[in-house]
Amino acid sequence: MAVWLFIYGAVLGSFLTVCVHRLPQHESVWAAWRALGNSPSHCDRCRQRLLMRDNVPIFGWLKLRGRCRFCKRGIPGKYPLIELANGLLFVLVYMLEVPINRFAPFTESCLACSIGPADLANSLGVSPIAFVNWRFVYHLVLFEALFVASLIDWDLMIIPDSVTLPPMLIGITGAALFGKFWLVPVWFQDPSIARRFFMLLPKSWNADWLTTRTPGWIELHPHWHGLAVSLAGFIVGGGIVWVVRIVGQFAMQREAMGFGDVVLMAMVGSFTGWQPVVVAFFIAPLLALASVVVARIFQPDREIPYGPYLSLGTIITLLGWRWIWPRVELYFSIGLGLILLAIVMATLLVPMLSLFRLIKRALGIPNYTDEDFLGDEWSSADQLSHFAGETVDPQQGQWRKELWPGNATGRGQAQHDQWQRPETNGMRQHWNRRGLMLVPGWWRSLLNQRGEKK
Repeated sequence: MAVWLFIYGAVLGSFLTVCVHRLPQHESVWAAWRALGNSPSHCDRCRQRLLMRDNVPIFGWLKLRGRCRFCKRGIPGKYPLIELANGLLFVLVYMLEVPINRFAPFTESCLACSIGPADLANSLGVSPIAFVNWRFVYHLVLFEALFVASLIDWDLMIIPDSVTLPPMLIGITGAALFGKFWLVPVWFQDPSIARRFFMLLPKSWNADWLTTRTPGWIELHPHWHGLAVSLAGFIVGGGIVWVVRIVGQFAMQREAMGFGDVVLMAMVGSFTGWQPVVVAFFIAPLLALASVVVARIFQPDREIPYGPYLSLGTIITLLGWRWIWPRVELYFSIGLGLILLAIVMATLLVPMLSLFRLIKRALGIPNYTDEDFLGDEWSSADQLSHFAGETVDPQQGQWRKELWPGNATGRGQAQHDQWQRPETNGMRQHWNRRGLMLVPGWWRSLLNQRGEKK
């Protein structure tokens, strides 16, 4: 099983490299996914189509020694590394999510927890063994999307919607269809903690919902509950990043998180539910902090994308859920008190970030704004804007046609223009008593007028 999973993962990893290369080239989601099948794999330099044997994951690159068969251009080593990493990811996820022994209890899965779904059978007639395998495939869709989003974000500092929106639809649809893919119910509480938390409220408010752990409709309507878990995760996952984005920009006077991170965590929540996505959001900064310390040594001026750390935090949360949940269950057991706690934490975020700015200023570290990070580099976008703002020139750029022909002469292209395009740039052949000469059209008309006057 491990061997076949690795092969499947490596083959799909080869497809992921195509996604990383082509999806960011289009803004439209539909156009980006159409581009994946428009042309077969080919060399970017010589445009030759790759042979079937050269497309074998990992071994094809090794056989070619990292160079194109036709033009001998180097092929980046990240391609076989992506294929290798994806194959290992398939094996790792399966070993942790699906109990190894066929008759092993499902509590050995990394997704098992004290309040998870007790009976994995559902109304679709799927057996429990088939159910955990379908759940494995369901989570693989999430992991593959996170893999692609992280690679694109690391290279280009963007997360295209074409990477996150289609998996998001799969997450919501799969949760509603299978009903019990959730890890934790959409709502639960510890009655003792809930009553203690609301002891200051009037006694008339002490309704029956304070004495129940989970709502009764969860078992009666599993598919509606699965949909509710997915939608709640979608709202909380995107909402928590959106709040940090707004508060961070207000306190630090610059963009704290990109909108691509908002959509990314909304996608994660549609697969996991709102409690796991909150845990993943708080694990990500711990991973980013350790990485930033090392990255600042080698690349001090580079912005650090946050998407890869959100993705890694999500993977750690899911694959370690069995061990993480007992340590965070208490915080999610206070019921409606979570809403008050979230409001307090969001309010405290403003003075904390403001204090962070003051500490930086005291240490002599400048507080950069978004404009400061634009820099003086001449980017590809600047180049395109430069040429788009000019008029047409036969060589390059886009200069006006009526300019003095000495510009072409200074570039050493006047004779080339006359030989290849004698009618270009206002040049005409003109016979006069001095022989054949090249003159601009406006100068020729001036000579003709002078001749008529004489």
